[in-house]
Amino acid sequence: MLNRASEACNMLKEHMENDTVIRLISHNDADGISAAAVIANALAEEDVQFHATLVPRLKEDMVNQLRSEKNDLFIFSDMGSQFIKEFNTYKHDVIVADHHQVNDTEAESNVVHVNPHLFGVDGSKELCGAGSAYLTIRDLDKKHLAYYALVGAFGDMQGQEGFTGVNKLILDDALESGNLEIHEGLKIVSKSTEPIFKSLAYTFSPPLPGISGDLDGAREFLEHMNLSYGIKFTDLEDEEKDLLKDALINVNPDIFGDCYTVVKESPMLRDLEEYSYILDACGKNKKQGLGLSIAMGEKDQALDAALRLQRQYRDQIVKGLEWVKREGAQQLNSIQYLYSEDKLLKSIMGTIASIGLSVDLLDNSKPVLGLSRLHKDIKISGRTTRDMVAKGVNLGKALQDSSNNFGGTGGGHDIAAGAMIPYESKDNFLHLVDEMVEYQLNSD
Repeated sequence: MLNRASEACNMLKEHMENDTVIRLISHNDADGISAAAVIANALAEEDVQFHATLVPRLKEDMVNQLRSEKNDLFIFSDMGSQFIKEFNTYKHDVIVADHHQVNDTEAESNVVHVNPHLFGVDGSKELCGAGSAYLTIRDLDKKHLAYYALVGAFGDMQGQEGFTGVNKLILDDALESGNLEIHEGLKIVSKSTEPIFKSLAYTFSPPLPGISGDLDGAREFLEHMNLSYGIKFTDLEDEEKDLLKDALINVNPDIFGDCYTVVKESPMLRDLEEYSYILDACGKNKKQGLGLSIAMGEKDQALDAALRLQRQYRDQIVKGLEWVKREGAQQLNSIQYLYSEDKLLKSIMGTIASIGLSVDLLDNSKPVLGLSRLHKDIKISGRTTRDMVAKGVNLGKALQDSSNNFGGTGGGHDIAAGAMIPYESKDNFLHLVDEMVEYQLNSD
């Protein structure tokens, strides 16, 4: 895998020497923004011109449209593995730094395909899109940028239980560069910016059942200990912090553990996981350009705007989880699904599906699909648990194969995947996914 990444870096170096504008296309979620940031920062440091575009998904019409652009090198990060066949016919060089599931197409000489799945590495927990992107620029002596790849890993739910596989190699690079430090602490969010009850209610990873996503539950939890819920965690006395720590460990022992800090960053961005949440909020609010500009060094007004988006996004998640608690999921034999045409819920369906599983609002013995109607189409966000994957579930495969039957597109990871299908195919699609998951569970 590292040899393949070196091939990509060699291709990049050739184009850097030719003084050409490099075209960068990346996903617009936290992992995709981090992937773009790794490459964009590396190019900016070398005074190389680039043109970046961050998109929610890569579609065939965009792949064809890019073909006619006058760029000598295209880099696709956190996306692109499903389009190797099309890139093979480009007259330009192409680097694909992805971690989603791959198909059987071999890359031609003009394409360097960096993807963990090609080398037997699990792209859902051992390397994210930003990690693949980092590996492609690693030979430029850029270990000080390694922490961006770890921000992406957190955004892709890969760092919450410690870093494994290739992510561990990237962590070692970040520590070696001196940019990153590890210390033990409570993994609650916004310790210095939000009242403590909101910090607890906004903490979704690790999940705190009865507290995560539940403002009233968080208040009651604190009141039960005679702690003031209106002040910030950083303003608590040391004894109160210890009391809270012990009580939270009783709810979920994973809430206390390794915290990863970027020393040189501004206070709001020092915690890697918090950084990923801020980029995620930018992406979810279609302000991915704002996220990329922050990751490239813009602070002050840009960061203030991102923090406002983050607060708004977290409030939406809380409302979304209240809706899940009230309405529940629709049950089929082997899957469950959430469906709404509500504008607020549509933008966070994948997030509330994921959190709903982790805080026991949904049945975690069944994968969940979050469905959002977009005019004539339906966007699907699928989530399941590691336990279900161990039993044979592969959502990426199920959503890809099912969506293809209805003229749609889909794919992703075994644990988290997405699809887009025509609206009229909704019921047939759901039943086909249900059958496919049932088949996966019954196959040895």
